[in-house]
Amino acid sequence: MGEEGMMIPIIDLDDFPNQAEKLVCACKEWGSFRIINHKVPLTLMSDMKSVVKSLFDVPVEIKKRNTDVIAGSGYVAPNKDNPLYEALGLYDLGSSQAVQEFCNQLEVSTDQRDTIMVYASALHNLTTEVWSKLAESMGVGSDSVKEWKCQFRINKYNFTHETIGSTGVCIHTDSSFLTILQEDECVGGLEVMPISSLPMGSFVPVDPLPGSLLVNLGDMATLWSNGTLYNVKHRVQCKDAALRFSIAMFLLGPKDKLVKAPPEFIDADHPQLYAPFTFIDLRKLRLSSGSRAGEVLDLARLPPIASQTV
Repeated sequence: MGEEGMMIPIIDLDDFPNQAEKLVCACKEWGSFRIINHKVPLTLMSDMKSVVKSLFDVPVEIKKRNTDVIAGSGYVAPNKDNPLYEALGLYDLGSSQAVQEFCNQLEVSTDQRDTIMVYASALHNLTTEVWSKLAESMGVGSDSVKEWKCQFRINKYNFTHETIGSTGVCIHTDSSFLTILQEDECVGGLEVMPISSLPMGSFVPVDPLPGSLLVNLGDMATLWSNGTLYNVKHRVQCKDAALRFSIAMFLLGPKDKLVKAPPEFIDADHPQLYAPFTFIDLRKLRLSSGSRAGEVLDLARLPPIASQTV
């Protein structure tokens, strides 16, 4: 079931600080928004999609060389929960050594390697810019966000006539602070669940908009903002008999530093909701508990102040 007439917000990165209030509202009510004027060249986006297609055509024994650095960061084969989905991944996109190792694993050509390197740098810079604009729009310092770890994931959906109406990826939240997604400009299927549709749980289709990029907020954003920002629930549905590709960049967080809500989000009416966590520890808790759709934040909650031991 969808929400008729609802459209995901569009944020113009060339129009700040005028867009600041709109950005914060989108993050609170949708946890998701499109960005335009993002400065990533359309030719680079097109070239990267061509590289992605070719990477999924290599033999499966080569794909399996793309091993995990952290849980879920490497190759994901179709499985019982998501039989139409396949993915390759790269942890620590800000490290040129990690990018080169990813390319070595998959035996990419020199031209493909150059495209991946340029794209990785462009998206890493954009991810930093988007998070900094959000933090500044909320009156909070963005910390040393340039040092935060990023993860890169390329996705393939094997949609056919027989699978129309089925689920490509089950409902989930991202565990990251935010995700920047280059969608397939031809094949839709992504659906998000804005705050206004809760608790009924209806989805809003996110139709492709060529040239734009999509941003989703994850569990770490909700933890960091003391519950102010919405970690959007989303899924992918098969609506067309066509292969669908997407490219995701995840801003994870600082490697070892605990993440907790800044003082700007805490007062007498808004006590601290969550225990401080590193991204790695929150992700481990999420995986061990099977909390795929934001339930991990319930496990991270502090007890009510009245019941806390002094």
